[in-house]
Amino acid sequence: MLSAAFAILATAVLLGGALAAPYLRGSTTRAAPRPLAALHGLLAIAGLCVFLVALRGPPRGLDQGTAMFGPIAAALLTLAGLAGLVILYMHRGRNHRAATLVGVHATLAISGFVVLAAYLFA
Repeated sequence: MLSAAFAILATAVLLGGALAAPYLRGSTTRAAPRPLAALHGLLAIAGLCVFLVALRGPPRGLDQGTAMFGPIAAALLTLAGLAGLVILYMHRGRNHRAATLVGVHATLAISGFVVLAAYLFA
């Protein structure tokens, strides 16, 4: 179950990278393609839900000292999801000045994904 969550979230991370590319180039006036953004959000929500269900299973990483990596990754990914909802709200209001928030969202999401990878592979 944890591997499935990792795979779903990896796909969401790759789509997020494609969505963030215009912001990295400095083009903040063009909105992201809605179907790609919707797929990114839905995959992220699905991956987070699968991950939260997987965390309810037997504990992992007790002998390596990584037992808290799962809850930390879940918290970071949840915060990234909340930042993503704020970005969605700002774009629906035609306020396209969310470049800083996109950076915060990406930082939280990538940090959570890396901690999840450490939790899974340690």
